[in-house]
Amino acid sequence: MFNFQVDLTKDKIFKALLLFAIPIFISNIFQQFYNTMDTMIVGNVLGDTSLAAIGACTAVYELLIGFALGVGNGLSIVVARSYGAKDKVLLKRSVAGSIVIGIALTIIIMIISQLGLYPLLQLLDTPQNIIQESYSYISMITLFVGVMFAYNLCAGLLRAIGNSFMPLVFLIISSVVNIGLDLVFITQFNMGIQGAAIATVIAQGISAVLCIVYMWKKTPILIPQKEHFKFDKALYQELAGQGFSMGFMMAIVSSGTVILQKAINGFGYLTIAGHTTARKINAFCIMPCATIAASLSTFVSQNKGADNRDRIIEGVKTGFKISIAWGIIATVVLFFLARPLVTLLSGSSEAVVLDNGSRYLMINAPFYAVLGILLILRNSLQGLGKKVVPLISSVIEFIGKVVFAWLCIPALGYFGVIICEPVIWCLMCVQLLYSFFKNPYIRGMQS
Repeated sequence: MFNFQVDLTKDKIFKALLLFAIPIFISNIFQQFYNTMDTMIVGNVLGDTSLAAIGACTAVYELLIGFALGVGNGLSIVVARSYGAKDKVLLKRSVAGSIVIGIALTIIIMIISQLGLYPLLQLLDTPQNIIQESYSYISMITLFVGVMFAYNLCAGLLRAIGNSFMPLVFLIISSVVNIGLDLVFITQFNMGIQGAAIATVIAQGISAVLCIVYMWKKTPILIPQKEHFKFDKALYQELAGQGFSMGFMMAIVSSGTVILQKAINGFGYLTIAGHTTARKINAFCIMPCATIAASLSTFVSQNKGADNRDRIIEGVKTGFKISIAWGIIATVVLFFLARPLVTLLSGSSEAVVLDNGSRYLMINAPFYAVLGILLILRNSLQGLGKKVVPLISSVIEFIGKVVFAWLCIPALGYFGVIICEPVIWCLMCVQLLYSFFKNPYIRGMQS
């Protein structure tokens, strides 16, 4: 029988991080296929207007999904800490609490999104020729946000005990289903971009069901019994605090992106299409950095539970080196391939789409190393149980995007959109470096 778990508290650091991170990285690639294949098929089959319709609601989608995903990751941090401390009873109680909180949040997000989505699209100055299409896409996604949350929570729980492989298997299966359904619903059933949304929901549902069945059969340590659902105020406060902290952190960041989207919408549908395409490619390019950061969240959580201080700092330094190396590679690759990639993904021949999309990628690429370090520090602080500092970081990012949308973009045009995030990444990185290395737990280790 294969053992899909990695011992993050004992194995050699680089090897452990790599073995744990590779399945997460591949999972992230396939998860991006949910939206990227939507974009590629929509752009090539339905044209620039429908592509812009997806792009106009992308920031809203990222806000809602980011919050749910952040909460799921935050909850799994508490589970990972219990696992590192070898406390099986606390682990099961943590899983039970995570399920209760997850169900409650799913219901709340569904209600709020269904009531507020269309007014929000109007508030963001979504062009009238695409607003109905945008709403048909995003409303379908958010109506079934529970299936996405279920998968990400289950995947987070499996990763909390060192198993990052099986969530990958289930995601690959659902990604293949998603691509097939996209083609059928859009090209055969003529369902437009709502067909792409329905395909995404069905595929996410499949991955969630597969994950739950596997946990039930193969990882009994993650299956709580009736007695584990007994309310524990201190535990629920810790779960809610960690979950909401990470959820709000991602939601605040995404809120800034929503504000930026309002500024981008003013440039017209061709610029929206180019920006949408570039952001999809950008999501793939930053994935190695984001994957290492996500892996370190679990790594730090488990080792904090086991009180392995030296191991934590060495793991963070290893993550820094990986992020810097990837930043250099991505910069070189995108210098040559940015425009061909934008052309391939968008299916457009419009100069505005291709020029803006490729310029966005080439200017952002040199800052991927900074982003990687930022994400590593943010996730590591979360793994240490620090809730406020990462929130401050996200507030800095939010304020920065508001300032750019208000002052810089009107003066600089789309170039202001391009340089917005790199400038903010640098500011946040300084704040997080200071906060991490001044953390009492880390200072105690170094003394």
